[in-house]
Amino acid sequence: MSVQFLAPVPPAKYGNEDVNMDDSEHDPEHDSEHGGAHLVTPGEVIISDTQYMRGHGTYVEDEGTVISSVAGVVERVNKLITVRPLKTRYNAEIGDIVVGRITEVAQSRWKVDVNGRQDAVLLLSSINLPGGVLRRKSESDQLQMRTFFSEGDLLVGEVQSFYADGAVSLHTRTLKYYKLRNGTLTIVPPALVQRSKSHFHKLPYGVDVILGLNGYIWVSKTTSKSGDIGKAAEEAEAEMVYSNENEPITNQERETIARVSNCIAALARRFMYINNTIIIYTYEASLDFLVPDLLKLDVIQVITQEASSRATMA
Repeated sequence: MSVQFLAPVPPAKYGNEDVNMDDSEHDPEHDSEHGGAHLVTPGEVIISDTQYMRGHGTYVEDEGTVISSVAGVVERVNKLITVRPLKTRYNAEIGDIVVGRITEVAQSRWKVDVNGRQDAVLLLSSINLPGGVLRRKSESDQLQMRTFFSEGDLLVGEVQSFYADGAVSLHTRTLKYYKLRNGTLTIVPPALVQRSKSHFHKLPYGVDVILGLNGYIWVSKTTSKSGDIGKAAEEAEAEMVYSNENEPITNQERETIARVSNCIAALARRFMYINNTIIIYTYEASLDFLVPDLLKLDVIQVITQEASSRATMA
């Protein structure tokens, strides 16, 4: 039997209609509300125009043809085109809100898994003490570090800085950063979590959602806060920051949390940008189905298409 070797065929070039590159600055929220993120595969032509510059995840061929070198989401800032890989570790930026899990308690610091290439560091000096007391941390504080955070605890914090080896330094100095309780963790690709002004959202179903930019999303029961004001109320709230006790959760609340979590997993399965608006649309589209059925492929397609259509019309 004869074997014939054919010359490789270069990928077809489709011109400027592949990706809509208008003169406006890239807006992920606009993408998420009009059909989701634009995905490309390695070797796919993004744009054929000499006015654009190549960024990470791209290369240039044939005088201005920008081609993707990875599978990911196309992003553009002014004239710079980049492709953010979908399957990659989290690359932190200062000011990012992240959800992490304590992996180790060391001397005056905690190691935190934030879905990065290495564990992040949370220093003892970078947390709030119970009661909101502002003072230097002492040796007695080091001895009771596990009363603040222990191995396996989940927390929400902010990226503060970087060390020389690239490790991330976190802080939880304000009361909006705390130990997470009363909920469940959902993990999605970091590239799909949309940056926004706030990553703490209260959904109108008695559910709180924290969208960590590292791809860790926390879905929990809405915390009940009293209407008291003053120093006593602030101290009581500060004491709850390190509490290990979950509040009582009803079956209805548990089902709502599971439904929201499955809706987020469905959006990630369809590689759609994740924000509070699209989560609400997907949740409302899922009410015709049982919670366990939301992870079936045919149901995922139905609820995400309906959510995308509503977002487009909004």
